[in-house]
Parts: sequence; structure tokens; C-alpha cells
Amino acid sequence: MSDIFDSDWYTSRSLIGGADIIVIKYSVNDKTSFQEIKDSYVPMIKKALNHCSIPVIISAIGARKNLPCTCPLCTSDRGSCVTTSEGLQLAKEFGATYLELHTLNDFYIQKYFGGVLEYFMIQSLNQKSSEKMKKRKKNQKRHRVQPPQLEQPEKLPILKGEASHYDSDLHNLLFCCQCTDVAFYSEDFSKVMEAHKVILCSVSQVFMLLFNVKSPADVHDSSVVRTAQSLFAVDTGAGLSVPRGAAEPRPPARVIVKDSVFCSCLLDILHFIYSGACQWERLEEDIKKKLKDSEKTEHVLEKVKCILKTPGKLNNLRDGSSHQIKQLYNTSLRLFFNTPVLADVIFTIQGATVPAHRAVLVARCEVMAAMFNGNYLEANSILVPVYGVSKDTFLSFLEYLYTDSCCPASILQAMSLLICAEMYQVMRLQHICELYIITQLQSMPSRELATTSLSIVSLLKKAKFHNSDCLSTWLLHFIATNYLIFSQKPEFQDLSVEERNFVEMHRWPSNMYLKQLAEYRNYIHSQKCHCAVM
Repeated sequence: MSDIFDSDWYTSRSLIGGADIIVIKYSVNDKTSFQEIKDSYVPMIKKALNHCSIPVIISAIGARKNLPCTCPLCTSDRGSCVTTSEGLQLAKEFGATYLELHTLNDFYIQKYFGGVLEYFMIQSLNQKSSEKMKKRKKNQKRHRVQPPQLEQPEKLPILKGEASHYDSDLHNLLFCCQCTDVAFYSEDFSKVMEAHKVILCSVSQVFMLLFNVKSPADVHDSSVVRTAQSLFAVDTGAGLSVPRGAAEPRPPARVIVKDSVFCSCLLDILHFIYSGACQWERLEEDIKKKLKDSEKTEHVLEKVKCILKTPGKLNNLRDGSSHQIKQLYNTSLRLFFNTPVLADVIFTIQGATVPAHRAVLVARCEVMAAMFNGNYLEANSILVPVYGVSKDTFLSFLEYLYTDSCCPASILQAMSLLICAEMYQVMRLQHICELYIITQLQSMPSRELATTSLSIVSLLKKAKFHNSDCLSTWLLHFIATNYLIFSQKPEFQDLSVEERNFVEMHRWPSNMYLKQLAEYRNYIHSQKCHCAVM
């Protein structure tokens, strides 16, 4: 198109005016070129056409790679692709026909684009030779075959992501008091609160020192060591280790809180820590109401900052806000994922061992909460066998429980993780896997979809068997929408009668349209019409 407009105005107008049909195409993933067409070329074409009745087709090419999505596995860039509404609006302003093609391959050109293009070619020829046609073929023109109208495919079902409840899961763990392994006491040995070492150590270097996860030599900030020594003392008469494999769980470690003012606010501080350490203003308000003394309040809040801070960083922080405290809050249960440090359960799977922490498992998975706290063998056993999943899939499952995120490497891995999530009834992880599979399939070009060895019907069967109703419904619509591709695959025969009936009912393009298109194409070729295409 740029070659045409590089010529002088009269040459450009002559070329455009002599065309039978004008096709303007752009990539849906190139917003810049679309804007250039809209701002520069379209006005020039309008001016050149003036009162001419040359038909125009605006064709959007490609599959959008950056669709807006609620999938937690990807970040959407809404400004990098051209939406359907923008293309339709341009076509409406121009008085043109709008057409979307996923790719410029033989399938789309012949089946979809070809019929529309041929129609406009014939229409243009008829307009240019209307006088001759009236004289020579009045009867033929009166009974001329009209091109079939291609209906739009049905919209695929939309899957909505589920909001994270990671912080609330850990906060509820503090309330239920399950799998606690540390108890805090005041200086008069009255119990204040029970908690979990792995949660506290994921928050603070101070607790890592307190529970011997790190030694003073490992911490390069002396203020952290001083804070641990001034605030807490571990009662060495409690929390003695128990041999591995013993039936009886280890007794909770006893920690004496030396600072009485800090101890009086410990419950509020633990609630703050377990809820994600992101509600600093609320903690500040609760402590002010409890102590009713500004100096004591400031003293306690400074101790909390010392506990939460990253060694060597932000040491001079004085203004407490949720955003700043979140920077200090170096929490990461990922540090304890698949490590024996503080582990109190060991899973055996495919001849390998995977250490874990009951507190995290109970907080994040209701099935495991029932398993470790009910009348089951696992409740009092250190070694817990796992069946029905691979080691890699189970590790990915545990990683989600610890970090609230997962990154499947492929569609098959996502399906395996979905099956594991369904086994342990972790519904949000199941939805994440569903969204990942859908996103990957939607972004797959039609040529790759036609040649891939991945069996979509097999995915459908697994989704149905493991109660993934949303995914199974989406896959059925996906097969129906890509009927011409899947109907040629051997796996298509594996569909059940009910599934086959659904696909046939919702197939695109419809069988009636294909018959009408074939008849129309035969008619067009029988007329031996020719035209120039620009």
C-alpha cells in the first residue's frame, strides 16, 4: 500500500480508481501500523474514491497474543493489540466490510476469505458492465446466486479466576491452633499464645536465631541478635527432640517473653504477622487502645519493626506505614519449601522423600487438615506415602501451598497438577491450571493445532473424570469452533455420542454454510468471470 501512495497524487488516484476491489489488511498485534492506516491511508483512499462505488474489505490478520485475562500466570498488555471493536469501528466509518482471519494460510484464505473476496469481485464486475449485462443477460442477473453469509462462531465460555486467600489461610491457622510447635509465656510462666515456628521464621531473622535455624554468625546485623536476646528466652527444659519416626509428636517449645509490655501486646502482634503484615495502621491503633500510653506504644512498635526488618536494610525507619512495613516484611515460606529445616512430616513418593511442614499444609489444604488432625494413620506418623501422582507434580502442588503461585511448563503438566489439586480439593489451584490450559490453547495457531500430537479429546476426558466442569465445557466448544481441524483427526472418533452431538450442533462453520459455499463457488466458476485485484 505504501508503494501506491509514494507516487504523485494523480497516479495514486488513477490506480485506486481503476481497481475492482480494495483490500486493507493489518496485524491485530501491531497497534502502530493500524493507527497509521487509520490516520494516513484511509483518508487518502476516501479522497481518491470520492463518489466511486468500489468495494473495500478491511481484514484483521492474526491471533491476539496479549488478550486481557484474569489468569494469575500472565500479565495482560491491553495497549499492544487491536481489538475487534476498533476494527469494526474503522470499517463502519469507512463503509467497508470487516473480516477477521486468524492466519494467512490456505485454510482461512480458501474457506473464509476466498468466498467473500470472490463475491466482491463479481459485484465489482457487474457494476462496471451493468449496461451490457442488462442487455445481454437480464434473466441471468435476475436469478443470480447470492453468496452465503458466514455466521460468527459461538463465543467460548469465560472462566473467571478465583481471588487468593493465602493471607487469610495463614491467619485462620493462628485461630485454630492446629499443629502448633511453640508456646509463648510471660515471665510469670502463664501461657500467652501458641504459634508455629515455620511461619514465624519465614517472617523474621529474630525467630530464626531463636529456634536455631540460623546462628549469630549467619546474621550480619548485630541489632537482630540484640533484639532476639532482649525480647525472648527459650526454656531449655521443653521442646526436647524426639527420634524421627516416633509416633508421639514433639512437645511445643516454650519461649519466655522478657519484655512485659511487649508480651501484653503479643496476641495483636501475632495476628498482624499471620495476616500478612500489611495492616500496620490497624496494629498501631490496637496497641494504642490497649496500652493508652504513647511512650509504651512507640516502644512496642519499634520492637515489632526490629523483628520484621531485613538485616542491614531500612534501619533508620521511623514512620510506620503499611507500604513501608511490607518492605521490611521479608516473609517467604518459599525458604522452607522442600527443605528439612523445621520439617515435621516427610512424604514418600516414587522412592524419594519430600520434607514438609504440617502447619503450612493444614492452613492451605482442607483435605490435609483432616488427614493430620483426624483419626487417620497420618495424624501420628512422620512418614506419609503418596500415591497416584508423580514426584514432580506433587512438588509443584506443594510449591503452590507454600507460595500461592505455580508455573506449569506445559499443558500436560498443568493437567497433571489439576488432577492433583482435585485429589486434595484445592479449588483455586485447579482454576489456575484450567486458565493456563485455556490460555495456551487459545494462543496456538491453527497450523500448530492441526499438526500437534497433543490430544484435546484426551484432555476433555480427563477434565470430565476429575470434575473440571468449566474446562470440559470449554474444550467441547473449542473442538466445535475448530471443527474442520478436529474432524480430520483420529481422536475425533473417541468422542462419546453425547459429545459428538454437542459438537455437531455447535460446529463452525456449519454444514449448511459449507454446502451453500460450494454451490456458490461452482456458480462463480461456471460464469468464467475475471477481475483485477489490488
